Amino acid sequence: MPDALARGEGGAVRPARAVAVAGSGVTLVATLLNEADNLAEWWTSILGQSRQPDEVVLVDGGSRDGTLEMLRALSATAPFPVRLEVCEGCNIARGRNIAIGMATGEIIAVTDAGCVLGPFWLEKIVAPMYEDAGIDLVAGFYKPLTGSFFEEVSACATLPLAWEVRERRFMPSSRSLAFRRSVWEATGGYPEWLEIGEDMYFNHTWKNMGIRHVMARDALVYWRMRPGPRSLLRQYFLYARGDGESGMYPQRHLLRFATYAWLAFCAASPRGRRMAAPTAAAAAMYAGRRWMRIPSFMEGRPAREQAAAVPCISLLMLAIDGAKMAGYVAGLARRKRR
Repeated sequence: MPDALARGEGGAVRPARAVAVAGSGVTLVATLLNEADNLAEWWTSILGQSRQPDEVVLVDGGSRDGTLEMLRALSATAPFPVRLEVCEGCNIARGRNIAIGMATGEIIAVTDAGCVLGPFWLEKIVAPMYEDAGIDLVAGFYKPLTGSFFEEVSACATLPLAWEVRERRFMPSSRSLAFRRSVWEATGGYPEWLEIGEDMYFNHTWKNMGIRHVMARDALVYWRMRPGPRSLLRQYFLYARGDGESGMYPQRHLLRFATYAWLAFCAASPRGRRMAAPTAAAAAMYAGRRWMRIPSFMEGRPAREQAAAVPCISLLMLAIDGAKMAGYVAGLARRKRR
């Protein structure tokens, strides 16, 4: 497999020359960093697509676990061209921009290494753009891969089911997204100054520009939940830090701080305690949507374990909210320094 490597001053890896004229095909792009444990499964899901990409462009951030060597071996017999760029230390946004700059296809399909693509994912996510020349972006969907009780509880607490999503308001993850190259060019690409939350910032940009888009609920990517509380809470701390640094979702975060200030007032003040019952009812309604996910995400679990998930989901939601509040404050501090 040819590596598109180019070194600048001081030996730093710089992007390969961007392709000046895009073709009419589909380029699948992804970034990688130390994905050796999950690489074979992800690559197999690419090979198993009902509509295979016309090319694959990958950017590695400097893996040290054998990812690069595995990629060379796996792609040696690939039925499509594979290009690999190594960009030591680059973040996800820069990696994606480099990959898209190297792409020759008119349509860019974006996903993450370490996920598992549904067998019809690529076919479903690009079909609307072939059927309607006026559609420039397609938002795919995603489902969790779970194995443990904690992972299933985490899915209930954090991930919507397909029926919950309103297409008009849906903000897709770049683990399941496709768009015309012109969208990337018009938006200026992913924000390379933002370490976390780059896909949400990209979403806000193209939505504010009025890019015509649709949602493909059956274009599915599967991804693994964090295995334990520490890694999950760190994930949401970083998401919220990205929000604070980039200025995204200020009303949502302000509401969270206001809600917990009100809960503290209810707990500490005699006047507030008189509002405990309606406050508890409102909290139960808020958590209720997460509890409704139990039959889907915990299918096959004994009834006693599904019942035990109810308080566990509530406690996890509290912990995640705490991580988000801490992360948002940290993000505001980074924004001020920047």
